[in-house]
Amino acid sequence: MSSIRQSFIKHVAQTSELSMMMEISRAEGMYIYDASGKAHLDMNSGISVSSLGHCHPNVVKAIQHQAASYMHTMVYGEHIQGPQVAYASLLTQQLASSLNSVYFVNSGAEAVEGAMKLAKRYTGRYEIISCTNAYHGSTQGAEALRSDDDFLRSFLPGLPGIRHIDFNNIDHLSKITEKTAAVIFEPVQAECGVQTPKNDYLKAVRARCTEVGALMILDEIQTGFGRTGHLFAHHKYDVVPDVLLIAKSMGGGLPVGAFVADKEMMDSFSKNPMLGHITTFGGNPVVCAAAHATLKTILDDEIVKDVLAKEKLIRSLLIHPIIKEVRSSGLMMAVELTKRKYLKHVVGKTIEIGALIDYFLFNSKSFRLAPPLIISEQQIHDGCGILLQAMEYAYNKYN
Repeated sequence: MSSIRQSFIKHVAQTSELSMMMEISRAEGMYIYDASGKAHLDMNSGISVSSLGHCHPNVVKAIQHQAASYMHTMVYGEHIQGPQVAYASLLTQQLASSLNSVYFVNSGAEAVEGAMKLAKRYTGRYEIISCTNAYHGSTQGAEALRSDDDFLRSFLPGLPGIRHIDFNNIDHLSKITEKTAAVIFEPVQAECGVQTPKNDYLKAVRARCTEVGALMILDEIQTGFGRTGHLFAHHKYDVVPDVLLIAKSMGGGLPVGAFVADKEMMDSFSKNPMLGHITTFGGNPVVCAAAHATLKTILDDEIVKDVLAKEKLIRSLLIHPIIKEVRSSGLMMAVELTKRKYLKHVVGKTIEIGALIDYFLFNSKSFRLAPPLIISEQQIHDGCGILLQAMEYAYNKYN
């Protein structure tokens, strides 16, 4: 009889030849347990997804209650479903008055796709501008926003009308013109190793978009729901986008996403033509119940208020000769090493000892830290201790 590992390799589609191959038995709180029963301290959150840790009781209870009531009844928008309404109401209460209408989808990538269509439909323009070294998803439209030709050439032709600007480059904002339907970017660039905005960059983009009539689409798929020390990063930087993209930690571990805009803008999907964007499973009542429980817990337990203190503690503990720089926005962190060759040894040894971290797509000298926001002070000390052991191992390998 084949092992589960063999069946995984044979029957589950692979996206890399470097899979971690960790067989999971269960997960709870800050820990993921493998098949041997070993506990792994989660310092990655499944790439910023499990902000409340794993199997938070409030989220599990909401899922169980809704699953026992009803699940799928009809494609999105046809039936009035309580979990959708409750979540959309609670979410929009936390946002600017112009962000009052929520379109539920299944993932961050689909939120990007829907927002791109909305921008074209509402403005009557087709040019969309994104930033270099950004990642917005792997569907055709979202993938076309990437700037790295080495990857994209295997999937050409891409979507026409895409242009790129450099993040934090004020001079590049002149490329945003009356031909531009929308500018889509992250308030903090994630996959190039956590690059934060400088010199009121977000406000400058907002002003330029307003000037030329382009929509400002802010991708908060990774930064949202407290990750940066504010409920949303655009609150931190005092701007209001025309369209807000959310997903990842939104569902407490279940797959859900959304794009949020003004109702007048969103209503353009309902006519000329009607059904301008449709989705079968977007807004599934079970995942919306999970999302509602997640957001309510974040708010009721004031989860966000301790994020910046936890960021400060981690930064104070991560001191080692092979660390060149720590970049962070709350608990969204990149630790850049002095030499590229150290990275695989640090990541591999950290996992071996008992903590989970990850790489970035576009930064080959940094590793990602994005622990659940519920991480305790003792768990921070434990996790940083493991990281320092791993860094010492990498250092000794080459010195």
